[in-house]
Amino acid sequence: MLTGWRRYAAHHPRLVEAAFLLLVCAATGKQYDRGGPGWLPGLLIATAACLSLLWRRRHPGPVVALTAVCAGVSNPLGYPVSPLLLLPVIVALYALTVRVPPRTAYASCCAVIALVVVTALLSGRSDQPWTYKTVGLAFWVALPVVQGSAVRARRGYLDAVRARAEHAERTREQEARHRVAEERIRIARELHDVVAHHMALANAQAGTAAHLVRTRPGQAEKILTELAGTTSSALRELQATVGLLRESDDGPEDSLEPAPGLGRLPELVSAFASAGLRVTVTVDGEERPLSPGVDLTAFRIVQEALTNVTKHAAVDAARVRLAYAGDRLTLTVSDDGGTTPPAPAPGGGFGLIGMRERVRSAGGRLQSGPRPEGGFAVTAELPVHA
Repeated sequence: MLTGWRRYAAHHPRLVEAAFLLLVCAATGKQYDRGGPGWLPGLLIATAACLSLLWRRRHPGPVVALTAVCAGVSNPLGYPVSPLLLLPVIVALYALTVRVPPRTAYASCCAVIALVVVTALLSGRSDQPWTYKTVGLAFWVALPVVQGSAVRARRGYLDAVRARAEHAERTREQEARHRVAEERIRIARELHDVVAHHMALANAQAGTAAHLVRTRPGQAEKILTELAGTTSSALRELQATVGLLRESDDGPEDSLEPAPGLGRLPELVSAFASAGLRVTVTVDGEERPLSPGVDLTAFRIVQEALTNVTKHAAVDAARVRLAYAGDRLTLTVSDDGGTTPPAPAPGGGFGLIGMRERVRSAGGRLQSGPRPEGGFAVTAELPVHA
């Protein structure tokens, strides 16, 4: 039943407020029947105080002042001040407390107490003890301020909780968008590495086969066979990378190949050898297992650097050096060609820039530039465990 009344009050706020103010006016006006110059002046005072409560939300300060004056003049006129006569003041003080800063509410409360208590003491009525005129009246005036302060604190707490919840929700959404953006960048980088490497390698193999098809048909046939393997490997890697964009129920996860690493370095060297680039790999220090992310980054750096050698350097040999020292892996890819560095893609987001982003995301650093003795070198320092 209580829930039904609350629902009704929520749907008819003006009707409920009008009924409430009528009850306040009736209870207050009833007090003016006892003593004083008669019921008419008391009725006018009660009506003025209760009508002012209509503006208690928009102008709480003036309403408190008016109701306090109405209560203050009642005792000198001969009307006994009681809790029911103070009802308009109580309602006005509560409305003021929940809407203004605490300091203003406390100051208003003290001013009302001083006005009501002083007028009660100066009225000369002997039928009320002085303790009631002081402590009793102060208690009833302070009661709505205490209650209003508690309600205000409760509302502030709920607002703070709501604000924290909204902030947490926005933070989760921003974090989700950030992770999606990072994943898109990672997949775009993977697609670039796969396509750039295999297309450059296939182009070099096709060009070599076309050059040898008349003079050395046997070797040309071998290169064309390796070209088929290159394109097949490109398709497999593209399928595995694009498969990351699918939902988990779009295809079995075990159909995706594992991410490449330095374990596939001999295969990579063999593919470049078929395109006419001899790659020498040297290892310094004791080989150590790398974390999956660092292993993939190292493989992609070697792949991208050798692809740039094939595309931009007029040489037929390159060197890959892996140096293990402590918890660091220093990877160097160098050649003896020209001193012009490989240019990044027209969009400015791949090439050397893409390699630098990969290394930075793995917690390492990358250096690239011409070698003093000629050629170009790319050096990446990576942590063994990122």
